[in-house]
Amino acid sequence: MKDIDPDAVFVLNRLDEAGFSAYLVGGSVRDFYLGKIPKDFDISTNARPGQVRRLFPRSAIIGRRFRLVEVFFPGGKIIQISTLRSLSEHDIDSPDSVLAPNNTFGTIEEDAQRRDLTINSLFFDIKDESVIDYVGGVEDLQKGLIRLIGNPERRLHTDPVRALRAIRHAVRSGFMIEEATWQAILHHCQKLSLCPPSRIRDEILKDLRSGAAANWLEMCLGAGVFQVIFPLYRDTSMDASQIAEQTALLRVLDRLCQNGKTPKADSFLFSLLVIPYAERKYQLFSEKRPSATLYQIGKKLRADIDAELAQPLNLARAVRQEIAALLTQLATLLHHRTATGWPKWLRGKSYFAGTAFLCHLYLEAMGEETAFSKIKWPETLEPVPVPSPVPPPASPPKTAVLPKPVLLVGSERPGGIFGLRK
Repeated sequence: MKDIDPDAVFVLNRLDEAGFSAYLVGGSVRDFYLGKIPKDFDISTNARPGQVRRLFPRSAIIGRRFRLVEVFFPGGKIIQISTLRSLSEHDIDSPDSVLAPNNTFGTIEEDAQRRDLTINSLFFDIKDESVIDYVGGVEDLQKGLIRLIGNPERRLHTDPVRALRAIRHAVRSGFMIEEATWQAILHHCQKLSLCPPSRIRDEILKDLRSGAAANWLEMCLGAGVFQVIFPLYRDTSMDASQIAEQTALLRVLDRLCQNGKTPKADSFLFSLLVIPYAERKYQLFSEKRPSATLYQIGKKLRADIDAELAQPLNLARAVRQEIAALLTQLATLLHHRTATGWPKWLRGKSYFAGTAFLCHLYLEAMGEETAFSKIKWPETLEPVPVPSPVPPPASPPKTAVLPKPVLLVGSERPGGIFGLRK
C-alpha cells in the first residue's frame, strides 16, 4: 500500500465510502509485480461516469460512446477512472453474436475479458489487498509471457492495433510473445493498414518515447509490421545497412529517453525514422550539393513525406513541414561542419539550434561524435504542437459465459507490494 500513489488511494477510498466497488487496474498492478514504479494509476469502478463526476468536483468526463472520468490533482496529475465494461459481440466466439445498439457497462469479470493482454488485466482491491485474476495474468508475469486474452486470431481480426500493444509490452518488459499470439500477429499484420491513421500514429509515438525503440524496431521488422505502418519503406525493403543505421539512431533516442530527456516534438521523432529513406533515395547526407539543388531535393522529400508518411499517419501540416525542413537543414549542417563548429552565417540561422541537436544525435549514431567533442551542442529541441486525436469509439456489448476468477491475497505471499515480486 505504501507504494501506491496517495491520490489514487484517495480516489479508491472515496468511491468505496460512497458504496461503489473500485479497483486499481492494468499497468500499475503489472509494474508493481515487475518491481517498477508505475507512471499512471488507472482505476475501474462499477459507478457510472455521472456518479463519479459528482463525487469529484475537480473532474471532467471525456470520450464519446464509452465515457471516462479524469480527476485532476495539484501539479498537473490526472487519475483516470473507467466504469467496468461489458463484453462486445466482437469478443465473443458465439456464431449468433448480434451487434448491440449501444455500449453498456458490465461487471469486473466482463471487463477483465475485454482487455487486450493478460498481464494488463489484473485488478487490485485495497480493502483486502488482493489481486483478482480472471485470465491467468499472474502466471504469464511469472513466465515472462505476452499473451492476448481469448482467441488471438479473433482478437487481432477485430482490432489489429492489439499487435502493436503486444510488441510494445514485450520489448519494454523483456518478455517473449506467446506462440499463438505471435503467429496471429504474423497473420494479421497487414490489416494494420486498415486501422484509423491517428491510432497507429499515437501507438508509434508511444513506442518511440518508451526508451526501448531500438528493440521495438527489431521486433516490428521480424513481425512484418514495420513496412505496414511506414508505407515510406513499403516499396523499398530496408537492407542490412539501413536497418543498422535506423537501429543506431533509435538507440541514441533510447539513451535520451532513459536519461529523462525524452524529445517532445513529434516532428523530431519521425525525422529519425525518415533519415535512412532520405539517404537511400536522395543521398541527402552523403553528397554535398549547392543550396538551390538542396532546396529542390527538399521539395521532393516533402512530397514523399506528404504521400507516404503524413497521410497514412494523419500528421498535421506543421509536423510534415518540420520533418522535411529538419532533414534538409541537417544536410546543410553536415556539409558545412568543421572540427570546431560551423561558420558564423550558419550559426545565425533561426533553425540552427534545433537542427544542431539532431545533428549531434546523428553523428553519435554514426560513431562520429568523438571527433566533434569541442562543439557546444544544444541540449534540447523545442516541440511542435500537434492536435490531440479523437479517441476511437468503443465496441458494443454482449454477454458471455466467463471463467471463475483466481483470487490472490497479498498477505499470504511474501515478497513485493502484492506479494508478487519475483
